[in-house]
Amino acid sequence: MTVDWRGRTILITGGSGGMGRATADLFLEAGGNVALADIDAQRLAAYGEANRAAGDRLLAVTADVTRVADCERMVAATLARFGQLDVLINAAGVWVEGPSDEATEAEWDRTIDINLKGTFFACRYAIPALEKTSGVILNIASDAGLLGNAGAAIYCASKGGVVLLTKAMARELAPRGVRINAICPCDVETPMLEFQAATYGGGDPDGYRKRLLSIYPQGDRARFVRPEEVAEFVFQMASPKLAPVTGAALSIDFGTTAGN
Repeated sequence: MTVDWRGRTILITGGSGGMGRATADLFLEAGGNVALADIDAQRLAAYGEANRAAGDRLLAVTADVTRVADCERMVAATLARFGQLDVLINAAGVWVEGPSDEATEAEWDRTIDINLKGTFFACRYAIPALEKTSGVILNIASDAGLLGNAGAAIYCASKGGVVLLTKAMARELAPRGVRINAICPCDVETPMLEFQAATYGGGDPDGYRKRLLSIYPQGDRARFVRPEEVAEFVFQMASPKLAPVTGAALSIDFGTTAGN
């Protein structure tokens, strides 16, 4: 599907992460205006330096999505620079795992605040602008938002919340011309996966990765999803040519959820 993204604006939270950067690449290549919001100012600056050719079509906004005021500010900054908003992509997210009876309040608050609260309030402030452009919201959820993973109750709760939030908002926003879908990838080869393996692998990150891959139906051919594959899926789902698709939880997971 060929879409002319010139003059259209895309705001991506978690914009300095692996999926965020890969998605920004596609929209910039297609001529779109891209606003990247992230808490990591250094990585935002590095992306901007690497994409100086984009010129005024690229905006970096340092923002913490756990802060409601920052969610409002990043939308306002996007509108101030580009004058409109056509697509919001909520890609900010963190992982946590461990026995539920050892979980801490800090782990709960951080995960829910980034994965769920941040997603909601980014949407909350973007909706009025998206209504003006018949825009699109794409929330990056997870296969863990569709089924339960032992030892990842907090993360599953956060991403399951994103999935149902998406469905509820789709019903609410349809009369206003705004589409919203949840993208549900399995493990993606990003710095977050490296963090998981290093933090929760018990000193054996390679073994941790192998255990993750053991649930994939591909057997010896199993591999993790690449950021650019998720980005391509997101890019296509943002197309205004897919008007009937709203309120969906769309899997990109090598079939990890197909048997459930």
